[in-house]
Amino acid sequence: MTEQPQPGTTAAPETLTQLEEAAEEADAPRVGIIMASQSDMDTMAAAEKVLTAAGVRSETRVLSAHREPDQVADYCRNARMRGLKVIIAGSGLNAALPGLAATHTDLPVIGVPLSSPFSAAGGLDAILSIVQMPPGFAVAAVGLDNAKNAGDLALRILNA
Repeated sequence: MTEQPQPGTTAAPETLTQLEEAAEEADAPRVGIIMASQSDMDTMAAAEKVLTAAGVRSETRVLSAHREPDQVADYCRNARMRGLKVIIAGSGLNAALPGLAATHTDLPVIGVPLSSPFSAAGGLDAILSIVQMPPGFAVAAVGLDNAKNAGDLALRILNA
């Protein structure tokens, strides 16, 4: 026999499906935007701008794959439960963040390679790090510093 909630309360969700439905009802963000450094915020804001213009809620976090790998893993493992449908991950240099995100979620991950003064060959290092993922860890990729296209691709995925 299932215990009924008291009047004025709601039952605690028991399955992942129920958690996802509760997140949708609560108008939770649908897209997570993560980046490796606070200095990437201006570039990655283009993705949020596209999503906001389309009426899609997003959340933005700075999470370093190198300094905070456990926090990245927790964020990605719990993303679906919180209502996210897509993760956009921006990272430069060896661009580990998109790949690390993809290892900890079954949601689509869109990688945004970011340039920096320390980039090799104008950002080629970041591009190759994102597009050359091992089998089983697919990451979609957009052009260098092109967070706007990541926002556009996230919209297409949400509308598929």
